[in-house]
Amino acid sequence: MKNIFKTFILLAVFTFASCEKTEIDAMQNTTQDDINYFIWKGLNVYYFWQQDVPDLADDRFTTFDDLYTYFRDFSSPETVFESLLNRPEDRFSVIVDDYVALENSFQGLNLSNGIEFGLVRYKTNTSNVFGYVRYVVPNSDAASKNIVRGQIFTSINGQQLTDTNFSSLLFSNNTSYSMGFADYNDGDPVQNGTLVTLQKSDLQENPIAIAKVVEANNQKIGYLMYNQFARNYDAELNAAFANFKSENIDDLIIDLRYNPGGSVQTASYLGSMVTGQFTDQVYSKEIWNDKILAANPSENFINNFTNQIRNVDTNGNVIVDEPINSLGLNRVYIITSSSTASASELLMNALSAYIDVNVVGTTTVGKQVGSITLYDSDNLRKTGANFNTDHNYALQPLVLEITNKNNVNFPNGITPGVDLPGIVLTEDFDNLGTLGSVNEPLLSRTIQYIITGSKSTSKIEKSNVFDEIYDSKMATPASNNMQSEGRSIVGF
Repeated sequence: MKNIFKTFILLAVFTFASCEKTEIDAMQNTTQDDINYFIWKGLNVYYFWQQDVPDLADDRFTTFDDLYTYFRDFSSPETVFESLLNRPEDRFSVIVDDYVALENSFQGLNLSNGIEFGLVRYKTNTSNVFGYVRYVVPNSDAASKNIVRGQIFTSINGQQLTDTNFSSLLFSNNTSYSMGFADYNDGDPVQNGTLVTLQKSDLQENPIAIAKVVEANNQKIGYLMYNQFARNYDAELNAAFANFKSENIDDLIIDLRYNPGGSVQTASYLGSMVTGQFTDQVYSKEIWNDKILAANPSENFINNFTNQIRNVDTNGNVIVDEPINSLGLNRVYIITSSSTASASELLMNALSAYIDVNVVGTTTVGKQVGSITLYDSDNLRKTGANFNTDHNYALQPLVLEITNKNNVNFPNGITPGVDLPGIVLTEDFDNLGTLGSVNEPLLSRTIQYIITGSKSTSKIEKSNVFDEIYDSKMATPASNNMQSEGRSIVGF
């Protein structure tokens, strides 16, 4: 198997960022100066749009004093970072002030009370917002208090949720709040007097929410509800496919409606589990900025189908090394929503170049770009020399665009029946059903699609008229990042 842990070598790409910080300093630099320099250096080396941002030019600053002085006019590391981005084209680059929380989030560990939810505008008074419970993470505070999918909530600590206060009420540093529930009332919820106090804690979520086999019309259909491409669950994902394989399933449904993305590597593993007949063929292609492309062989930017999972930790220790359980399928069915993003879209796009990918749901986010985590060290990696322990900032900038083997991607999202074969069908907030049940509306319709091939639907979902504006996963440090692993720049 080709080693997918790629090392990017950048030799003498630019002079200024390769200098030792003490060489030409006359000004006494502060921790804030160090953070600002780290931000500039990281984006100068890796940022996808580096050549389009004048302040990221290699010759922008003559000395460190020039750089320190310039960025001291900014109020915070966050404003420095924002000033160097190619907004609005770049919708997804982020800076975090706690890299440990970011790392944990990529592994499914977040500060949470266990409710995963979406936020939707009221039908009539559209500045008001209600939440609907998508699902509840097992062993969470919400689970212990019997919160269930489909419940509607409208207030936090007695305050009505609106489009201007939901962030401060739901996602502040407070770890406890009282949630007020309501009856749906055709999109204009009415409070029903139910109040539940919920407590957040560090909560580990298994992204493999459901993996089961259902039978319909004498066909065995595998169903996988998968909520994050998290590398630390690759072995468990492979085990789920071992069961699908032993059951000799005829078709497979992968439910990505609440999956915001994650690991590029895990996406290639999952694609290889679905298929198996394309080992060592091109799964996806990556486009980086000009200086990275010029400094590396072209094969470093290709991700292939594989027949082996091999994961290592940051120190190079092998943590998973096992054959992939492949199904050899020639078609797959994917359930999507407006929260389906990043590595989820990559899976659909990459597979569509080889097999039939059929989609049931709504248009996806359209995130065809990926990021890496940059740390304040000499080579911008966590294991690099002179790691700065005076702060906990890390960067998660966009560094690549990704396509399938035919150089195709979908920056405006994947719409069922338009970009890929399928059916547009939204969730009904008044009838969400039970996830994994054959009667749950989207799963039921997908099973019908498999059995009959029929794409027509006469049902108009009530949620079509509403505007879903946010969801709980977007507030996590990992959010909807597509993360590329195993890459480092050395020698600059």
